[in-house]
Amino acid sequence: MHENAQGSAIPLGVALPHTDPLGDPFLRARFAPPARPRTYLRRQRLVDHLDQARKTPLTLLNGPAGAGKTLLAADWVSGVSPPVAWLSFSSGDRRPGMFWAYVLQALRTCGAPLSEAVGTPAQASRVSHRLLSALAAELNDRDRPVLLVLDEYDRVADTKVAEQLEFILRNAGRGLRLVLVTRTEPLLPLHRYRAVGELTEIRSAELAFTPEEAGALLDLHGVDVPLQAVRNLVERTRGWAAGLSLSALAARETPDPELYLKEFEADRSSVADFLLAEVLKGRSRQTQDLLLRVSVLERFCPDLANALTCRVDAEPILARLHRDNAFIERLGHSSYQLHPLFREILRAHLRVRLPGLEPELHRRAARWLRRHGHLPETLAHSAAADDWDLAADALVGDLAIGRLFTGPDAHDLARLFSRMGPEATSPATDLVRAARDLSRHDLDHGLASLRHAEEQLADDTRDLAAARLSCALLEATAARLTGSPPQVERAAESAAVLRQEVPAHLLDRHPELTALLLTHVGSTLLWAGRFEDARTVLTTVAAAPVGASSEAPRKEALGHLALLDYLDGWPGRAERKALAAVPEADRTGPPRPSGSDIGRLVLAAVAVDRDELDRAETLLDATADLPFATRDPVVAAGRAHAAARLLMARGKIRAAVEAADPAVPAAVPSPWATSQEALVTSAAHLARGRPDQAAEVLRAISGDQPVCAVEAASIQLAARRTAAAFALLDSVHAEERTGPAVTVRAALVRARAADAAGDTAAARKLLARALLDARRERLRRPFLDAGAWIRPHLASASLHELAAGWLTPTASHHGARPGPPSPAAPLVIGELSAREHDVLERVARMMSTEEIAADLYLSVNTVKTHLKSVYRKLAVNRRSEAVRRARALRML
Repeated sequence: MHENAQGSAIPLGVALPHTDPLGDPFLRARFAPPARPRTYLRRQRLVDHLDQARKTPLTLLNGPAGAGKTLLAADWVSGVSPPVAWLSFSSGDRRPGMFWAYVLQALRTCGAPLSEAVGTPAQASRVSHRLLSALAAELNDRDRPVLLVLDEYDRVADTKVAEQLEFILRNAGRGLRLVLVTRTEPLLPLHRYRAVGELTEIRSAELAFTPEEAGALLDLHGVDVPLQAVRNLVERTRGWAAGLSLSALAARETPDPELYLKEFEADRSSVADFLLAEVLKGRSRQTQDLLLRVSVLERFCPDLANALTCRVDAEPILARLHRDNAFIERLGHSSYQLHPLFREILRAHLRVRLPGLEPELHRRAARWLRRHGHLPETLAHSAAADDWDLAADALVGDLAIGRLFTGPDAHDLARLFSRMGPEATSPATDLVRAARDLSRHDLDHGLASLRHAEEQLADDTRDLAAARLSCALLEATAARLTGSPPQVERAAESAAVLRQEVPAHLLDRHPELTALLLTHVGSTLLWAGRFEDARTVLTTVAAAPVGASSEAPRKEALGHLALLDYLDGWPGRAERKALAAVPEADRTGPPRPSGSDIGRLVLAAVAVDRDELDRAETLLDATADLPFATRDPVVAAGRAHAAARLLMARGKIRAAVEAADPAVPAAVPSPWATSQEALVTSAAHLARGRPDQAAEVLRAISGDQPVCAVEAASIQLAARRTAAAFALLDSVHAEERTGPAVTVRAALVRARAADAAGDTAAARKLLARALLDARRERLRRPFLDAGAWIRPHLASASLHELAAGWLTPTASHHGARPGPPSPAAPLVIGELSAREHDVLERVARMMSTEEIAADLYLSVNTVKTHLKSVYRKLAVNRRSEAVRRARALRML
């Protein structure tokens, strides 16, 4: 029985119509899956996923135009057992009567016969509930389900059709498996089917080609390019099937396919024709205008889009575009982004359709982003608008001037502001220029820009605390580079006052400003010889919470603290801090401009003291070409000291004297740098047989520099000025900070004096004390530099055991000359944590793993984990080795 024009039953026996409700014949091509092209690539992972459609009532293939949905479905149904009904919709199938007339015809065409009780719609605009009930009942009675594929279902937008389809799906039972191929989200209660596991979904992300699949697709098109070129193309197209195929077709016709795929202009390709026809054409004027304007943005929210359009309709437009899979992706939190290729094409059309508007759109975006606290994007759009006053004002106003010196984006910021021309003349732009120049240690240009900015700020009555605090940071930077303690202390005092005027959230957001400022203060005080003041400031930086933007100042502070320990005579402590200052990735490669340069120099100096000369040379070579090392006084002096000592150890006296001068101008002289240079010069005079000149050079050295004083005493004694030598030793105060490098050298001087006086017992007693202190730190150089007088003593039975294995060969016999030192133990890989140190202390007390666990309230497995970490950091394999190594490094 069928419906007549009024919806009444048509008597049985009347032939079924071969036309739709409008009287037009059914188009047979719409009931057949499309043929797959020769270059179609079957992707087995998707076919396997689609096989689940046989088990679920509803399957959804949802993706944008050209995603490969239809061809995937057609390829899959070619391997599915009948009955399979296929129907491709057109825009004329939106009305219920037309929709169901075509669905029923598709079912009959595929060999899934329906009884005449079902009938067919007689009107295009409606269908009776009786027909739908009869159809659902017959499908439910089937022994074998029919697979119904509705292609281009997004063309059907009538809510009545969606309700009727849901009715059929709910009541057809196991007799129907429905597959929807659509660009948009269907008006069906998908959440219900998803909740009970009755929905199979393949969406855009899964439809995207992987690099391996894209490579296979290019091969089918006859395009052979390296895998990296394929990966780049996939990144640019986001794995979009049509984009890949169209690009491959175009690349095939070029002499250099790889170059084409790398550089093709999307707006002048067949990709543009496809996207404009499938996505932009047919959209409202407001929608097209919005898409063109947001093409200048990498990501955006409705409010930002409104700021660009000067309208308030972005939210519904963007939501509709996303529902339509119109190459716009929702990122969460009401944020969107355009497909990269679509964005390229839209930007090109923006320049044609709205010429000259692009800079203004960037400027509007920058202002909106700044108001909402998005600094990186603000800077990018300000630069794109060529509005450098806006960019610099945003950077300085956000208190982010320190990001030009440190942090993961420092290089990108420097590159961005390198495009800033001289026409930008605001105080903020001058501050950015100053920071950029000072970060490269270009002191002259940096100070000129800084002074110009300060002059402008002095005449400005606005509340510009952030700009003035930025000035204080740059003043401290300049003070460090000029070695001026008064200037750096004035900058620090000014910063302390200005910090009270700046919003606390800005200080919290930019800890690098404080870290940089204190590091500059500490470095300048260290240069001036105010070791304890420097240590206090630098320790504050090193102990601060670690963050990406403050990591470099922290490592610089550690490097300076390592240098302080070295200058105080604690090589083991210096080594541990220097290793912490040198990032692990920097230890085998060239250093980055951070604290690693100072750390490497300290490691080189320690290596010389341990007579590990090749290692010292390798470390020095790694810092030889650092452009910033020639301007920073502390770094320059540290390198001069390490290089001179290495050359002295190798007997290259003239070269050592030349290397000892740091040749860096400074506002005030550095007492320790001057003393270190004097020691090398004095030693050179003594080596050339000029003891008077050697003694004269040492006149300025006092006990305020203990390491220098004891070395100077050694030279005085070698020059036969015993009284002067002992006067220097007596001037060294026995302070807690005086380390073994001081006590060892002092004991050697006194031992030599005792030997010269014929007091062998006193000499050997002093030598025994020196050997004990030196063995813990592996200090070999003081003994190798002592001269011939020490050899008979080291060969004596009482001292031989103390020197054997680390200073002299283990099998050395009495009277033998000390041989070359044994290879140095491997360096510590990293500092021990507090808990690891606790475990190591208990290992040294011979406690078992179980006893340690009980004592520290830990599990046995946790103790074992800590032990493994200790072994790795100390470069050992056993408990006993760990204890020996830790004691040698004075960690216990």
